[in-house]
Amino acid sequence: MIRALHRWLGLPALVLLTLLAVSGAVLSIFPAAERISAPQAKQSMSVADLAARIQAAFPGVEQIRRSPSGRFTAYWFDGGTPVSAVIDPATGTATASADPNPMQRWLTNLHRSLFLDDAGRIAMAAGAAAMLALAVSGSMLVARRAGGWRRWFGPLRGPVAGRVHVELARLAVPGLLLSAATALWMTASTFGLLPDKAALAELPAASGTIGAQLTSMPLLAATPVSSLRELNFPYQGDATDVFTLKTDTGTGYLDQGTGATLGWSGLSGWTRVSETIYMIHTGQGAALLGLLLGLSALAVPVMGATGLLIWLANLKGRPTIRDNAAPARAETVILVGSEGGSTWGFAGTLHAALTSAGQRVHTAPMSAFDPVRFSSAQQYLILAATYGNGDPPASAKGFLDRVAGLSAAPQARLAVLGFGDRSFPGFCAYARAVAAAAEGKSWPLLLPFETVDRQSPQGFTRWGRALGAALGVDLELNHQPILPETKTLTLVSRRDYGHEVQAPTAILRFALPPLAVWQRLTRYGFARFEPGDLLGIVPEGSPVPRFYSLSSGSRDGFVEIVVRKHVGGICSGELMALEPGGTVASFMRRNPTFRVRRDSAPLILIGAGTGIGPLAGFIRANTARRPIHLFFGMRLPESDFLYREELEAWAAAGRLSSLSTAVSRGARPRYVQDALAAEQLEVVRAIRKGARVMVCGGRQMAAGVAEAMARILEPLGLSPAVLKAQGRYVEDVY
Repeated sequence: MIRALHRWLGLPALVLLTLLAVSGAVLSIFPAAERISAPQAKQSMSVADLAARIQAAFPGVEQIRRSPSGRFTAYWFDGGTPVSAVIDPATGTATASADPNPMQRWLTNLHRSLFLDDAGRIAMAAGAAAMLALAVSGSMLVARRAGGWRRWFGPLRGPVAGRVHVELARLAVPGLLLSAATALWMTASTFGLLPDKAALAELPAASGTIGAQLTSMPLLAATPVSSLRELNFPYQGDATDVFTLKTDTGTGYLDQGTGATLGWSGLSGWTRVSETIYMIHTGQGAALLGLLLGLSALAVPVMGATGLLIWLANLKGRPTIRDNAAPARAETVILVGSEGGSTWGFAGTLHAALTSAGQRVHTAPMSAFDPVRFSSAQQYLILAATYGNGDPPASAKGFLDRVAGLSAAPQARLAVLGFGDRSFPGFCAYARAVAAAAEGKSWPLLLPFETVDRQSPQGFTRWGRALGAALGVDLELNHQPILPETKTLTLVSRRDYGHEVQAPTAILRFALPPLAVWQRLTRYGFARFEPGDLLGIVPEGSPVPRFYSLSSGSRDGFVEIVVRKHVGGICSGELMALEPGGTVASFMRRNPTFRVRRDSAPLILIGAGTGIGPLAGFIRANTARRPIHLFFGMRLPESDFLYREELEAWAAAGRLSSLSTAVSRGARPRYVQDALAAEQLEVVRAIRKGARVMVCGGRQMAAGVAEAMARILEPLGLSPAVLKAQGRYVEDVY
């Protein structure tokens, strides 16, 4: 509901909000510029002294105004023509014309009313209301994505557009809330909807005389210029007219013949509030605050553009959930934990089948879980993927925290289905954690925990039949996987290794695909990637992509992966048969947990076989020449010493500090963990300097490395687990 409100309010209002924000941001500059340029009065000067000086310079002066910036302006008639000038309070003389800045006046009219008078004011007020609603709903969505309000500034991952959108929202929301709320107040005041008019004092009759000296009038002499707003002089020749003094505290009336104060009207509470709100919104009298609000407003067009990109990406990445029942009316609630979007496809199939079976079904991300919202739910069906080695996927942030915070489990029954790849050590680890948390809360089960391997439609169908039996309905889940949008990559070169050891391996280099202008500007997909990110390859005739760690970044100008042929492997077989000029269908997926940080700490890179791929990319990109120590395992140097020439060149260029190899089929076989033990002193020295350990390769290799590192780290009071908690030990294993 909140997400739908945010999306369908933000998209139609994008142009109006951008107009409001940009014009408001530019207008915020003028109060600061006026403050800097205006001659300022001394704190000790009184209104009487200032008025006397100006009257001496301009005998026909009719009005003196002080703006919140401290600028003084005098108004008078010269031969029947109205004249105004900016005044230097030290001399009372003119320093510049007071004619309004044409650009400022034009922007003000645009910002307030679109040049459409009252109709335009109403339209801009509607824009401010939309901004207020978007700021509130956006704050709730940011908190949901971060996993709660306490994690408001927690780390983010995902596509660049989404991260930029949320990061800007985190910074800009307070200013946007303030700007929108004050704009609505000012509109209400303009249309007389607020009781902010002060009652005027009843004045005794004036003396009917003229000629009192300004400096002899007690009220003027006692009022500092810092509190002056406006001083109006009596109309010349009219002895019944009076001086009118307006200050920060109220309005006073003075007899022009005796100088006596005839009456005083203080500002009402409503008036003070309205004036404070005017100051906040316009920056008049609070130039720094105005600039900060202007900066916040500049985030609006960027958030609008990134929000549009997010919406377009979601249209492609998620199926359209038709007939999505209202949360409070749904009998069955499907909660989805997805990182790349494929799990949403399974959810869409399940939603459609249950709806056809007569169920009222609501499908939502796991991050939207709230038993109060789903008050009619009879069963929860959780479809959860796993990110990395057990982390929650993007749409499941905060779910486990919400479950832990429940005083009692919901009465509705639960079924958890995990999606993953058995070739990874963290197969369905997050879904298992969800099932364990539910068991810990004694959540009644509809079905025992189950998993689906490699997005298998057959495995999903089998689970669907069991679900139908538990619900007492005939349920046949015929899932058709949604293929990701792909780009065609053309192979430009290949280098083959490993035939002598019956492990055919190749370094494949592809040309970058042609990109649209908007993709280049937004650094989308192939426009921006780094070593360690994942290249998805969709084999011919297969709906399931395979992922390969990248050995290159977008700055290198090519896409490079290392592939080993597996017996019966559809994708590896297709890639290994590829010759220069051949093509594959592919897409890019970010892998932010296995990237080099932007600091100067040493790196300890550990890999074997094809695991050298992303590690070679890290070394290639090390133009800053940070210390990098590489431990690389192979079978035979003559057969599968991948990147041998490049490693030698990178070492000579200072991009690689040291290289230690392990040959498993030599005369004296050893593995990378043995190489680590042999270089224990160097490893300890790097760890003490804050080194980060990055491991890439097979599961058995990674397990052996972890055991060796545990022995090396023990004297330091550390362990791989401790370093992992600090973000200093990361793995990309398969």
